[in-house]
Amino acid sequence: MAESKYYPRTCDPLVNMKLSSSGALLIEGPKWCGKTRTGLHASKSALYMQDPDKGAGYLHLADTMPSRLLEGAKPRLIDEWQEAPVLWDAIRFDVDRTGEWGQYILTGSAVPRDDRKPKHTGTGRISRLRMRPMSLFESEESTGSVSLKSLFEGQAEIVGESLLTIPDIAEIICRGGWPETVVKGSRSEQVARNYIDAVINMDVQRVDGIDRNPQRVRQLLRSYARNISTLATLSTILNDVKSNDTTFSEPTMYSYLNALRRIFLIEDIPAWKPSLRSKSAIRASDKRQFVDPSIATAVMLTNADTILDDFEYFGFLFESLVARDLRIYSQVIDGEIYHYRDKDKLEADLIIRLYDNRWAAVEVKLGNKGIEEGAKHLCELRQKVDTSKVGEPAFLMIVTGGQFAYKRKDGVLVVPIGCLRE
Repeated sequence: MAESKYYPRTCDPLVNMKLSSSGALLIEGPKWCGKTRTGLHASKSALYMQDPDKGAGYLHLADTMPSRLLEGAKPRLIDEWQEAPVLWDAIRFDVDRTGEWGQYILTGSAVPRDDRKPKHTGTGRISRLRMRPMSLFESEESTGSVSLKSLFEGQAEIVGESLLTIPDIAEIICRGGWPETVVKGSRSEQVARNYIDAVINMDVQRVDGIDRNPQRVRQLLRSYARNISTLATLSTILNDVKSNDTTFSEPTMYSYLNALRRIFLIEDIPAWKPSLRSKSAIRASDKRQFVDPSIATAVMLTNADTILDDFEYFGFLFESLVARDLRIYSQVIDGEIYHYRDKDKLEADLIIRLYDNRWAAVEVKLGNKGIEEGAKHLCELRQKVDTSKVGEPAFLMIVTGGQFAYKRKDGVLVVPIGCLRE
């Protein structure tokens, strides 16, 4: 059977770079995000621990002679390695023994439970890479005419035109960045709903061996979905769930959230804490996010038509989409995303900070109506930050659902999400 088209991933250069500087690479992230296909693209042999015909035999061999499972052309892919955590230590030992780089690629969609964790951390031998669902540039729905890397390198002018309409964006949010739908050219929300059903009924139960009530998992996810892209406290989340389940306790909530993080479903955005010229207190709360906005629409049982009728919620979902893509684009240029909000309610929806301390502030506006307000907030933030300590922003940008990319007279960039790339 012919293989389907391989859509190049933004992290492909990172895979090659990490393989050239460590004995093994662990690619981790949620199920169905394309880890195995990306690992296969860079490997010369493969072992599938969840093979229904051979998996039981592999597990037995892992318990008796794990080195046998490592035999094969290198780099060798070990898919879903956490099914036999002993393989981690075996790989670490083999890397030490041979001293060779780029020998193994491990993929995993869950962190091993505490009682099955490997004995050794793998520090210095096994590097890590977080993978996420596909960005719009990876799914070939962004033109890529505006490069985040080029903006950080001082690109003065921008030009670009997005081919996406607002209804297109609504469909993309509900479909998500799951490769299965992208490869098949579908914009159906059904794959995301299938994913959530699997998470609720199986994955959350298997991650650490604790039996969890599927209905409670769904209620918790729905609360998170209602508060997506907000600074809702965990107390708010807890009280929301307790309105339907009075016996749902704080320890139970933390247990459930920990399980959801261990399968890479929840990926909150931390607060940026720069030095300020004023004495304004900075809000330290995380911003609530899933690894993909389709998780929110799937658990809420909404579709594109529904969110088009609720433009306020659509805006929060659009911010989640932007956060997902900027995370992916920032990763390849050695950066991460944060958010900013202080006691004076001055905010930036997203802050991109590179490891060399360059930074940029981003506001997210689905339509054109909020662009003036967003630009004002960004310029105020630039004045408030102590640039003698954190440096001048590399750029200020408003990401929109609009059509054209341009630079305003105040220097703020307006860029459609359908124009962005790494």
